[in-house]
Amino acid sequence: MKKIHLLLVKAFIRPFFVTFFIVMFILLMLFLFKYVDDLIGKGFEWYVILELMYYASAANVSMALPLSILLSSIMTFGTLGENYELVAIKSAGISLQKAMMPLLVLIIGLAISSFIFSDYMLPKANLKFGSLLWDIRNKKLSFLIKEGVFNNSIPGYSIRVDKKYDNGKLKNVMIYDHTGNNGIAKIIIAKEGKMSKDDDYLLLKLHDGVRYEESSGKNTSYNPRQELTRMRFKETDQKFDISSFKMNRTDEEGFRGNTQMLDLKGLKKKEDSLSRELDSVNKFAALNVSSYYKQNNYTKGYTKELPKVKAVEEPVLKTVPKDQKLAVVQGALDQANSVMQTASGRMSDFADRTKAIIKVQIEYQKKFTLAVSCLLLFFIGAPLGAIIRKGGLGLPVVVAIVFFLLYHIIATVSEKSATTGSLTPFFGMWLAIIILSPLGAFLTYKATVDSALFDVNYFKQIFLNLLKKFNRKKAAEGS
Repeated sequence: MKKIHLLLVKAFIRPFFVTFFIVMFILLMLFLFKYVDDLIGKGFEWYVILELMYYASAANVSMALPLSILLSSIMTFGTLGENYELVAIKSAGISLQKAMMPLLVLIIGLAISSFIFSDYMLPKANLKFGSLLWDIRNKKLSFLIKEGVFNNSIPGYSIRVDKKYDNGKLKNVMIYDHTGNNGIAKIIIAKEGKMSKDDDYLLLKLHDGVRYEESSGKNTSYNPRQELTRMRFKETDQKFDISSFKMNRTDEEGFRGNTQMLDLKGLKKKEDSLSRELDSVNKFAALNVSSYYKQNNYTKGYTKELPKVKAVEEPVLKTVPKDQKLAVVQGALDQANSVMQTASGRMSDFADRTKAIIKVQIEYQKKFTLAVSCLLLFFIGAPLGAIIRKGGLGLPVVVAIVFFLLYHIIATVSEKSATTGSLTPFFGMWLAIIILSPLGAFLTYKATVDSALFDVNYFKQIFLNLLKKFNRKKAAEGS
């Protein structure tokens, strides 16, 4: 019995790790294609991109882990069925459920690990990923001098060179300096230059050039006569501040309140605070709007007796004197506009806070759905492999992708519906599991009774029998 269990575990682990890393690699490539515009042309070191991919891979576990379990379970039991090893196991008096027991224990361990991962590690990885991606997106493009093109990357300067060499030498350099307060650019033209760069500054050593500086007259008032200063130089240095091109790391505490970066305790605390804020918004809105509908019920002088309510049997406007009608209508219109503006502002605030609460509840349920999806897809994949009895990367891969896409589409659509409020967050996040759980139970039952659910010869024989019955019936009617 222990040898059989060890055989099944070894047969499962190898395809599991292979498919898991293949799926992770594919998802990381898709990640690079998505953020390629934010990474190219900014002069990042290789370890910055590698760090970003490392943090992004944590979010891909929620898709790679269930797919790997589904595919590896189909391949494992498909290979055992194809080699008649399942038949040998059943002939030894071991049922399919007992044969699946060691793998079930392993999958339960993976499900518990995935829950701990999604509650403890994933929020920290999302925090690192979010802050790093923010810094990458806000970093300026690397300072690159291109031949024959004015470069305006450095604030206040426009630089153009005719020729640029690999050793940093430049030919025919032209610099427009717009940093002056009078709005008139200073121009520097040099035949040759040498470029060097440190952490915060770009230094240009220019040779054989001219510096032009144009200014207004000596008087402070407007003077159409302007002065032009021309200075020739054999060698001069021009220094540019490029510290803004460095990527400064943002404090991660500013991102810690985001929903995806909280654990179960933090999500519960955030939901409670948002609910209290929503209650305050509702109470304040009701108090503010009710002030427009306040009715005064008092008489002149001091008295404990309330006057009788006067019944108005005709339109209210007819009870107003003619000389006051215009003022009354205008006042009522102003109040109606005030009520509408107040209500519209409170409604948008109410909708935003309600949407934030829904997102928190969805993220709370995600912590559990990943672990349960691992169990569900195992109970779909293992019976499927035992039924189709095909191993390798052919038919099992196709079947696994079909069932995973079915699960993923249902989960995505239901999550979107829950986000918009069409479904409750709990039902929206568990809908895919609720729909596919009967399928897993049905497939397990079919595999236990050795059903020919995916046997082509079985369906072919059924079709031939129906065709023979149809031909006999037709022949009997003809005679």
